[in-house]
Amino acid sequence: MALMTTLGRVLAAGLAAMGSVVPSHAMAAGYPDKPVRMVVPFPPGGTTDIVARIVAQKMSDVWARQVVIDNRSGAGGSIGSDLVAKASPDGYTVLFGLQTTHAINPGVYKNLPFDPIKDFAAVTRVAVSPQLLALHPSVSANSLPAFIALAKASPGRLSYGSSGTGTSQHLAFEMFKRTAGVDVVHIPYKGTGPAIADLVGGHVQTLIGGVAGLLPHVKSGKLRAIAIASVNRSAVLPEVPTMAETLLPGFDVSPWFGLFLPAGTPAAITRQLYADVVNKVLNVPEVRQRIGDQGAESAPSKSPGEFAAFVAEEKALWGKVIRDVMPAAQGGAGK
Repeated sequence: MALMTTLGRVLAAGLAAMGSVVPSHAMAAGYPDKPVRMVVPFPPGGTTDIVARIVAQKMSDVWARQVVIDNRSGAGGSIGSDLVAKASPDGYTVLFGLQTTHAINPGVYKNLPFDPIKDFAAVTRVAVSPQLLALHPSVSANSLPAFIALAKASPGRLSYGSSGTGTSQHLAFEMFKRTAGVDVVHIPYKGTGPAIADLVGGHVQTLIGGVAGLLPHVKSGKLRAIAIASVNRSAVLPEVPTMAETLLPGFDVSPWFGLFLPAGTPAAITRQLYADVVNKVLNVPEVRQRIGDQGAESAPSKSPGEFAAFVAEEKALWGKVIRDVMPAAQGGAGK
């Protein structure tokens, strides 16, 4: 038994070391041989849509087959996600999913018409969006430890804005509150724009949001950047430390994007899509730069299996946060 365990560990280590290398014989011969539809479950023009179009355009070039974007917005991304969950599992309908559709919505919405884990074949994470904890200049704190100390000394006196109750911004700050042990009042807005506008105007004192949306105000001095709420520092704000390295080890609330196929899609097609997207799209400097211009960072998974495990962990993590923050939202996949 000990020998088998050792052999298993050696084999697992070997497979992990292979990374994204997939044997050619494991690929799907001839795939794709017709246009592929990529469903984006949000309207045109937003970050999700723009990043999806960057990926789709390069995929079209690589395959010499058209990858058509199909925006199916509604219900926080659930309408488009459900369409893919029920599509033919032949590799020709792909979901450009994200943290919201697969990790947050299951806890926020009752009776989703699909199961975010069982009804999809995870392919790869595409990118992550670094998050920033920003303060209005009227707040005296100049660092994360100082801000936490200030919040603890004045419980309930500071407020933070978000793009709305149950959104990733709201839940990210609530996770921060629980991790740091502070009491900051939530002020929900109808979108990120109004929340940032009121932060700049001093009507709320802080928020956690995407680096890209906050950067112009930081550069102009209208806001103060004190911590990156992601694992790695931001390339555009390299001088700003992360929460993890400063005071809160392991803290990471980065929204992410990823590709999914309907459950039941042949494994060879999943592997083919993974290998092509990771090796010929996401690791191309031009594509990485274009994604970076949208305030995101290319972050492919090591394998479809790793991405599937990551999605399951994210669903469990945010589900717990939602149960703590929004006890009335007894979410579930409805299956």
